Amino acid sequence: MIRLIADVHGAVDALRRAASGDGPLLILGDLINFIDYRDNSGIVSDVAGREFVDRVVQLRSQGDYTSAGELWRAHRKGREEELRRRYASAIEAAYVDICSALGNVASFVTYGNVDNPDVMRSHLPPSAVFVEAEVIELAGNRVGIVGGGVPTINSPGEIGDDVMATRLDSIGPVDILCTHVAPAVKPLATDVIGGRAKGSRAVLDYVLRHQPRFHYFGDIHQPQAVSWQIGSTLSHNVGYFRATGRVFYHHED
Repeated sequence: MIRLIADVHGAVDALRRAASGDGPLLILGDLINFIDYRDNSGIVSDVAGREFVDRVVQLRSQGDYTSAGELWRAHRKGREEELRRRYASAIEAAYVDICSALGNVASFVTYGNVDNPDVMRSHLPPSAVFVEAEVIELAGNRVGIVGGGVPTINSPGEIGDDVMATRLDSIGPVDILCTHVAPAVKPLATDVIGGRAKGSRAVLDYVLRHQPRFHYFGDIHQPQAVSWQIGSTLSHNVGYFRATGRVFYHHED
C-alpha cells in the first residue's frame, strides 16, 4: 500500500491526521495556500486584500488572463520591495506551520507551482525526504517522483516543459510515476473553476513512451475528469487535499 496526497494548501490539521496513519506518505506538491478559489482565502488575500483577490479570480474565471496580469502589475507597481518582504514573511510562516504537521512520519515530499522549494526544504522535519527528481522503492515498486509546476504566476516552483522533460528522462522507466502536474490530456488538465488547461506535454510524452502502470498527480482542484487511461497507464488525480482531507491509497490486487 502507498499513501498519496497533493495540494495540501495549508490544511495543517488534515495533514496532521494523515501523518498519524500507517506507512510512508507521498506529498505531491503545493503545500502552502496562495489562493483558495472556493472562497478566495490565502496568502494573497492576507497581503493584498480580499477585494483585489476577488477581482483577479473573477477575471481568471472568465478567461481574461491579460486583464488579470495587468491587475497584478498595477498592484505591484511602486511597492515591489515592500510586497516582496511581506510575501516572503507570509510564505515562511506558512511553511513553518504546515511542515510542523508532518511530525515523525516517514514522508517523501516534492513541490508544485505555488511552492518555494528552498524554503520548503529548510523547514521539513528529519523524517521527510525532499524529492526533486528521483526513484524510490516502495511496496515492491519503482516509484518515480518528479517535482515542479506548469508556469502560470512566475513562482519559484514553476518549471518549463524542457526542464520537466530532462527530469523525467533522468529517472528512466518506473512502475509508478508521481508528479505534481497533470499530463496534457484536456479532461485531466482542465479545472472547471480555475479556467484554462495546464497540463504538461513532457509528462504525457513520458507516459506514452514508458507506459508506467500508474501515474498519480494533483494540481487540478476541480478537474473535468479524475482518471484517464493513456495506453496501458492509468493516470489519476489523487484529489484536492485542502478540500477533502482524504488520503489516496494505492493498492494492487
